[in-house]
Amino acid sequence: MNNKETIKDVINEKDQKLREKKYNSYVSGITKKHSWLKNLLKAFVSGGAVCLAGQALTAWYMSMGNDEKMAGTYTTLSLILISVVLTGLGIFNKIAKFAGAGVLVPITGFANSVASPAIEFKKEGQIFGIGCKIFTIAGPVILYGMCTSWVLGLIYWIING
Repeated sequence: MNNKETIKDVINEKDQKLREKKYNSYVSGITKKHSWLKNLLKAFVSGGAVCLAGQALTAWYMSMGNDEKMAGTYTTLSLILISVVLTGLGIFNKIAKFAGAGVLVPITGFANSVASPAIEFKKEGQIFGIGCKIFTIAGPVILYGMCTSWVLGLIYWIING
């Protein structure tokens, strides 16, 4: 009996290794290959395009007579508005799929991360849908950002008293 169990175990182990090899071969065959250089260039160019658009908006707002600080505020609000509108229209995700981190890292990506859950869960109502889900992705960032700011402010206050 002991010998039969050992033979059975060896057969099962070989069968398992063969299945794993077939599965790994299958996965590598259907997995899309990514070029890190191509992704890097797309993120660089698209991130640069977002920054260029922001700079153009700032210049435009300054040409209307706003000072640099107010123009920067309007630019930030404009980029957030554009991101939210593009998210609502389903265009931002297509751009992000192509551009990658180039559009996800700046404020445009943050606006998208707030708007996406709100749009996705709006059918559940204003309170339990939008209200509860709007900060599911961005909430931890806001929470930890505020807590870190508070701790650093406290340290600054203690040191500079």
